[in-house]
Amino acid sequence: MLKLPAGRLIIRDLYLNDLDFIHALHSFPEVQKYATLDIPKSIDESESYLKNYIEQQTASFRTEYGFCITFNKQEPIGLIGFSNRSAKFKSAELWFKLSPKYWGQGYITEAASKILAYGFNELSLHRIEAGVATDNIASIKVLEKIGMQREGIRRKVLPIRGEWKDNFHYAILEEDSQQ
Repeated sequence: MLKLPAGRLIIRDLYLNDLDFIHALHSFPEVQKYATLDIPKSIDESESYLKNYIEQQTASFRTEYGFCITFNKQEPIGLIGFSNRSAKFKSAELWFKLSPKYWGQGYITEAASKILAYGFNELSLHRIEAGVATDNIASIKVLEKIGMQREGIRRKVLPIRGEWKDNFHYAILEEDSQQ
């Protein structure tokens, strides 16, 4: 089981007992404001989401990495992970969510920096990407703080609450992270 210290935080694999936290986190409209994942209609939807990440922990090639962000031996405060669709391209997409009561305190920046290092050093990724709705200022700031570069805009690509939203495309290369 993965357990990474990250400054004030611990990043660890997800467990079944994280279900209530995940359901609550995904039920906050402000957390889901820029997410393509809808607010869950039931805890069963959240359980299916969680089980997918837990099943991936033992896959020979993981396409999804989902981790819990927590303080040492305390309640979870957020989620972070990668979608890793192709071994050939050695590329993954970074994503993160944080409980609103912890916003603006640098926790996601700490966790994302650690996850980038994990992706490059442990998973041997060449490139880590992230997409962000163009009006999601807080996430844009995080991506730029961790050294990701804006590469462009994808117009009307995000289906969010019945509306198509523009998306900035960010990336960092392995050699960028070592500078």
